Amino acid sequence: MSIREVFVDGTKIEANANRYTFVWGKSIATQKQKIKAQLESLWAYAQKVYNTELQEPETHDFTEISAKKVEETIRQINQKLKDKEIDREVKKKLDYGTKHWPENLRKNQSQQEILKQRNSFSKTDTDTTLMRTKEDHMKNGQLKPCYNWQISTNNQFVVNYTVTQTTTDTTTLIEHLESHKDQYGSYPETATADSGYGSEENYQFIQDKQIKGFVKFNYFHKEQTRKFKEDIFRRENHY
Repeated sequence: MSIREVFVDGTKIEANANRYTFVWGKSIATQKQKIKAQLESLWAYAQKVYNTELQEPETHDFTEISAKKVEETIRQINQKLKDKEIDREVKKKLDYGTKHWPENLRKNQSQQEILKQRNSFSKTDTDTTLMRTKEDHMKNGQLKPCYNWQISTNNQFVVNYTVTQTTTDTTTLIEHLESHKDQYGSYPETATADSGYGSEENYQFIQDKQIKGFVKFNYFHKEQTRKFKEDIFRRENHY
């Protein structure tokens, strides 16, 4: 066994977490945009009702939406519409916004702090990320709360492992090799990995750290096929 030459691969391990109670980063962003659009609409309505023909509409910056800003804006809208005859639906939306929007935004903020750069997490194990696995008991790939384990081996011995929250192997290689250096005091002399790790950033890192890398790029096997080589519409095949 040697720690100088390593072979890297990864696998997704399903966590002991509820796969049906999860939070999506896209849902948080969508909900925030909806609140922003409705708040802008209410502000425009309040300006229309409150301002006379001689007054210029008061502008309001909705670039950043927070619970505190929503509470303050709704307070100003209610103040402008005080003692005014307003649309029934607007009144209903204002009441709903006062009760729910600040609370929802605070909840979203705490969820975003858990997510950081990820797209999702399970509510029963917030460290997990929803990942697509190869198959389950029904023999079809599904999104499940998982961890992405990266393992280095040599002569069938595990010499290093790291556990990540990212869904793809591409973004794990640098952290994994840094872990090897932290554990053994130096980077491996040679690193071999499949095309799932092929990226310009990884190639640059391997070169900078003077590691002899055998890492295929994503389209390596596809470019070897006759169909690819004979495709005259691909720029790679132009003279």
